[in-house]
Amino acid sequence: MGKADQTIQLTMAQAIVRWLASQFIVIDGQEQRLFGGGFGIFGHGNVTCLGEALYDHREELPLYRGQNEQSMGFAAAAYAKYYCRQRMMFCTASAGPGTANLLNSAALAHANRLPMLLLCGDTFITRLPDPVLQQLENFDDPTFGVNDAFKPLTRYWDRICHPAQIIQSLPNAIATMLDPADCGPAFLGLPQDVQGWVYDFPVVFFDKKVHRIRRSAPDSREIADAAALLASAERPMIIAGGGVQYSQAVSELTAFAEAHQIPVAETIAGRANLLATHPLNAGPVGVTGSDSANAIAEKADVIVAIGTRLQDFTTGSWTAFSAGAKFISINAARHDAGKHCSLPVVADARLAIDELATAVAGYRCPADWTAFASEQRKKWDEYVAVNVAYGNRPNSYAQAIGVVNELCDSTDRVVAAAGGLPAEVTANWRTLAAGTVDVEFGYSCMGYEIAGGWGARIAQFENQPEQDTIVFTGDGSYLMLNSDIYSSVLSSRKLIILVLDNGGFAVINKLQNNTGNESFNNLIADCPTIESPFAVDFEAHARSMGANAETVANPAELGEAFKRAKAADKTSVIVMQVDAFDGWTTEGHTWWEVGTPHTTENEKVRAAHIEWESSRAKQRRGV
Repeated sequence: MGKADQTIQLTMAQAIVRWLASQFIVIDGQEQRLFGGGFGIFGHGNVTCLGEALYDHREELPLYRGQNEQSMGFAAAAYAKYYCRQRMMFCTASAGPGTANLLNSAALAHANRLPMLLLCGDTFITRLPDPVLQQLENFDDPTFGVNDAFKPLTRYWDRICHPAQIIQSLPNAIATMLDPADCGPAFLGLPQDVQGWVYDFPVVFFDKKVHRIRRSAPDSREIADAAALLASAERPMIIAGGGVQYSQAVSELTAFAEAHQIPVAETIAGRANLLATHPLNAGPVGVTGSDSANAIAEKADVIVAIGTRLQDFTTGSWTAFSAGAKFISINAARHDAGKHCSLPVVADARLAIDELATAVAGYRCPADWTAFASEQRKKWDEYVAVNVAYGNRPNSYAQAIGVVNELCDSTDRVVAAAGGLPAEVTANWRTLAAGTVDVEFGYSCMGYEIAGGWGARIAQFENQPEQDTIVFTGDGSYLMLNSDIYSSVLSSRKLIILVLDNGGFAVINKLQNNTGNESFNNLIADCPTIESPFAVDFEAHARSMGANAETVANPAELGEAFKRAKAADKTSVIVMQVDAFDGWTTEGHTWWEVGTPHTTENEKVRAAHIEWESSRAKQRRGV
């Protein structure tokens, strides 16, 4: 009997784990395990069977113990982002609330096109013990449960009703997560009884598999159309998104821009495509952008969008561009390439850039346009230099960012998310090395910061253990999800965490005020149900989880504390109060569509509504 006919009897859970351990990928010519391991919290829905299988493979697939399922998912997303979607982690949670806690994580990974495998407990397929602990009964459809909520949040979904099913389902899940166009989270519901059922699996199913991520070549006609449009441009610009990094096309993007002297603006996800000092770096674009990039966008006649889904913060809710501007959109995903009547080039970014460069060989952007872009960037740099400076001014996010930017190593990784910090980091951070900034704003999920920092640090430790992962978080996000300070200490994955305390949800308070509303229920001081406001002792809290921690009074003290954190061998938390009203970056913003009351008796709100709506005339209508 040949190997092709040999079988091995395993439980469904054992077979899943053995198969995952046999998956590899080639990165820069080197084979590595596709899965760096996993994050897990056990419960009755996954501990007895899946837990038994994971124990036997704990060396090949290290399991990091999370403190909260949602934060585990955030850590897995940040790990995949660090590896530009070439490696990933799995997350396992118990049935019921443990799995439901991963819903936000799945949504974040879906919005950001990031791979993660969710191995989640499910109710018994036989239904003999129903209803079981933590089972949410659906009275008219017993097949429908909590796990079905993941269907719109994942790119691949399956419920494993028989062990043999994984022979098809596991390869399909991996193929989805490694597909440049369809990349996103995959979900496998694992009924508690089926996890322990046995099946005679083909031995060859567990043979070592080496994956390579597909690079889709562009259609020659799409390249020809794009080249003809670009060659006609008098004021072209490039908008570079996160897909540039996922395609490892930073060098190709840089060479293309240099060859044709086209200014490059970055999206939030595309921050750190170009160094801050590159002469063609026009700055970040959009609502949380720069005056320089937005001035260019307003005048550009042809925009080459590469690896971006053109969300509203990039486009200023589609008011950042002139009515006659034409878009060329290079994207591996057809869904993203055709947005707003763009001329689509559905292809891998690296291959498409190279072919477009050949097709427009000899084209060079008019010198006066490049000079205009350069002058605008010079003005923006001057503004940022003043904005991050400190002295006789209230403490601000920008000042803290400037201090860290000055003292960090070039390849340290910066992580931020949601709240006011994405705008402040995007606008004020000066990129020192490509691919070193992770500002999670695809789903804008508060709580990602520390958890994402932990996941990024796990990945970074595998490659650059001497470098640091630096987390910027506000007090609001810290209070939502902070327990991975403890995780980082337990796992010896050092973080440097800056907690910038502005007394509540200050950026939403700013939006509230900017739309004519009074401060209400955002800042702690403005909550009518709070009788005795007090400040949280973040330093003491962080110390209680085993981290080094200190509180500083100003940016100068923050700089000295940051030096101590760099020298330390474990997680350090630095706390500084910042001003909730006067410390914001005031320049660099485009219009952003926000729903404001069309009728009100409040004159301030009415006036703000009229002022807000006055910019709507600039909004493109999909063409």
